[in-house]
Amino acid sequence: MIDRKKSIILRNIRKQRQGIVISDKMNKTILVSEIKKVKHRYYGKSILKKKIYMVHDEKNISKNGDKVNIMEIRPMSRKKCWRLVSILEKSK
Repeated sequence: MIDRKKSIILRNIRKQRQGIVISDKMNKTILVSEIKKVKHRYYGKSILKKKIYMVHDEKNISKNGDKVNIMEIRPMSRKKCWRLVSILEKSK
């Protein structure tokens, strides 16, 4: 049997990512691009992998080029299940 306190702690751990805002044209929604550098399984060459997230931005404070921190949440729409936590670096 699983301890109740332990299950509550495990449930509250949410994924966090860092990325760059690539679009802020929608109302209360931004597109964030996360770029990872991974090694190819067979050849060992470094490859850049890019993933795009739809992120909920309640106050519309982030702009294109900002480096942001995002966190996983419950689904808000069909594709949007992340929210803006903080802006790490403003664009110039």
